Amino acid sequence: MNPLQKIGAFGAALAVSFGAAYGVGALAGPFDSGTEKAAHQSDSHEGGSHEESGGQSAAPVPAGLQVSEGGYTLDLESGALEAGRAGVIRFAVQGADGRPVTTYKVEHEKELHLIVASRDLTEYRHLHPTRAADGTWSTPVTLTEPGSYRVFADFTPGEGKENLTLGSDLTVGGEYAARKVPAQTSEVTVDGYTVALEGELAAGKESELRFAVSEEGRPVKLEPYLGANGHLVALRAGDLAYLHVHPHDDESGATGVTFTADVPSTGTYRLFLDFKVDGKVRTAAFTAGTDQHSHG
Repeated sequence: MNPLQKIGAFGAALAVSFGAAYGVGALAGPFDSGTEKAAHQSDSHEGGSHEESGGQSAAPVPAGLQVSEGGYTLDLESGALEAGRAGVIRFAVQGADGRPVTTYKVEHEKELHLIVASRDLTEYRHLHPTRAADGTWSTPVTLTEPGSYRVFADFTPGEGKENLTLGSDLTVGGEYAARKVPAQTSEVTVDGYTVALEGELAAGKESELRFAVSEEGRPVKLEPYLGANGHLVALRAGDLAYLHVHPHDDESGATGVTFTADVPSTGTYRLFLDFKVDGKVRTAAFTAGTDQHSHG
C-alpha cells in the first residue's frame, strides 16, 4: 500500500488512464551509439488504437507504445547519441502519404511536446523542438546517462484531429550500469523547493494526486507554465506507457496543483511534475505504486 494519503478535490482536474502492462528485459553493459537502433516490441504495432483478438476488440493500446498510429508515423532520424555530450534530436511526423506533417494544432502553447526518458526512469527531459518549413523537427539535448531511452512525440495533427503520442527508441552510448527505479516517496526537494505529493494511485478507480510546493516551510506561488499551474507526465515502469495531462484549474497564485488519474492496471509509475517558480521551470520526480486491493 502506498503510504500517501488521499485528499479531497482541489479544483477541476483531468482524468487520464493507462492500459495493460507490457514487459521489457533488463539492460546491462556498454551501449554503442554507432550501432543501429534495435527494434522494440512496441514499435511492431500497426496504426490504430485497438487490436482484434478472437473476433473481439481488445483494450486500447496505451499511448507511447506505438511508432505508428492513426495513419501517422514518428520518423526518428537521431537513433543514437553520446552520454554527456551535446547532441541534437531530429525527427519528422509523417502522414499516411509518407510526407512530413506541417500543420499542427497548438495545445498548451506548443505545436508539439517532446518527452525523452531513460527506460530505467531515472533521467527525463521535456523539450519543445523547432519545426522547419519542410515539417522536420530538431532540438538540442544533453543526456548524462548511457542506456536505452524512449522518445515520445505528443501532438495533434491539424484541426479536428485527435491527440496522438507516438514513441521510438533512442540509444545513448557509454558504459551502462543498471539502475533501479527510485523508491516511493511523498516528498522531494528540487533547487531548495520542497514538493509534497498527497494522494495515492488505486487500480480500477479514479485517484487524486495533489502536488504542493514550499520553500523552508512556506508555501510558494506557482507561475503559469504552458498555460497552466503545472504539467504532469507519468510513465509506467516496464513498458513506459505514457500519460500526459494538464490540470483544468488555472487559479492565479496557487501553491499547489491537482490531477485525477484513472489507472486500471496495478504496477509502478514514475510521475514527473514540471512547475515554474521565479521564472525557472523545474521537474520533481516521484515513484508511485498502485493499491492492488482497490479493484472494483
